[in-house]
Amino acid sequence: MQIFPAIDLKDKQVVRLTQGDYGKVEVYGQDPAAAARSFAAQGAKYLHVVDLDGAKDGALSNFDAVSAIIAATGMFVEVGGGIRNMETVRRYLDAGASRVILGTAAVTDPDFTAQAVAEYGAKIAVGADLKDGKVAIKGWLETSEDTWQVFFDRMQALGVQTIICTDISRDGAMRGTNRELYKRLAEQYSMDIIASGGVSSLEDIQALKAAGVAGAIIGKAYYTGAIDLAQAVALGEGASQ
Repeated sequence: MQIFPAIDLKDKQVVRLTQGDYGKVEVYGQDPAAAARSFAAQGAKYLHVVDLDGAKDGALSNFDAVSAIIAATGMFVEVGGGIRNMETVRRYLDAGASRVILGTAAVTDPDFTAQAVAEYGAKIAVGADLKDGKVAIKGWLETSEDTWQVFFDRMQALGVQTIICTDISRDGAMRGTNRELYKRLAEQYSMDIIASGGVSSLEDIQALKAAGVAGAIIGKAYYTGAIDLAQAVALGEGASQ
């Protein structure tokens, strides 16, 4: 199972939000590229980067910081936040991103999503951030009309290969991840499911791996010291029990 340490960017700083609340911001670093190098030094091969400012307004105010992160290591870097047109997709891929994540646009603009998947295939992932049974959009400030099941069915039909799924109620809360949800998703869909939100222990990682989840994103648990990243990577890469 792939382990993705997370770098969330706001005002070009490394931050974490609690349950997607922009009023609950904790700053963990001033140098995003240095954070990426630290992750690589601990054995991480994958990195999850989110432009929180872009998720709200669709602008690319953190593009230079993301580019610096990509240039800092040879890691597989997936990037999300404010990617709502083909020009932005191409900019990030041209900058060296391994994969871009469509969030709000995957809900509001299915034609764009279909075009991106048709053109770039596995380099396009979709972010599904779940709140009260619906998919949250625009930096988690609004929710879609459809249930998450309808959304997942639609994305699989479009040919999406990877979905990064966040249970917002668990995100940053350090209460453990929603193991039952991710097990159900891994069993129900042929897409790779990457679990995000509340991954706060090695036990969470072991349970997700046993459930057949393709990857797990570690955010606040790393920054607070609750999870040792090197141990998490070794557990993710090791043979299943």
